[in-house]
Amino acid sequence: MDTFTNCMMRAARLDTSLYEEVEADPAAMRPAMQVVVLSSVAAGVGSITEGGLVGIIAITVGTLIGWYIWAGLTYLIGTRLLAEPQTHVDMGQLLRTTGFSSSPGVIRLLGIVPGLANIVMPIAAVWMLVTMIVAVRQALDYSSTWRAVVVCLIGWVVQVLVLVGLLLALAPNAIPPA
Repeated sequence: MDTFTNCMMRAARLDTSLYEEVEADPAAMRPAMQVVVLSSVAAGVGSITEGGLVGIIAITVGTLIGWYIWAGLTYLIGTRLLAEPQTHVDMGQLLRTTGFSSSPGVIRLLGIVPGLANIVMPIAAVWMLVTMIVAVRQALDYSSTWRAVVVCLIGWVVQVLVLVGLLLALAPNAIPPA
């Protein structure tokens, strides 16, 4: 496999061969997890103007938990509800591919520059969604990108609902009343 940075760049550029490589390489689990951690820390640090040190920790941890929930849901939805006949994947393969799909999230670090957070965060979110769709399509061996889009969107919606539920349970005053 290429260098760590090159793999991240390839993932961000939607290089389908990179996703196939990490899917097939169990040794890629550690670097995939490192990408997720880097991306999550970048989200936390990039949000420092919003929440300070507590915000960095909360956003970093929340982003890590959110990714894992989303990956797990994607696995269940993609292999149980919307599998194609050629879909054969284990959780490790999906974690590796979706881990690398977090590569564009590193740009969230630019949120520390005053005025850039409102620009960088949405760009990173959309870019990461697109890389996630490519990673899922490759890992689940889908013939249709649209199937991967549906799997990712269903997983994302459920993940958001779970995270909001956790936030309400753990910190009921964190979400302002409507």
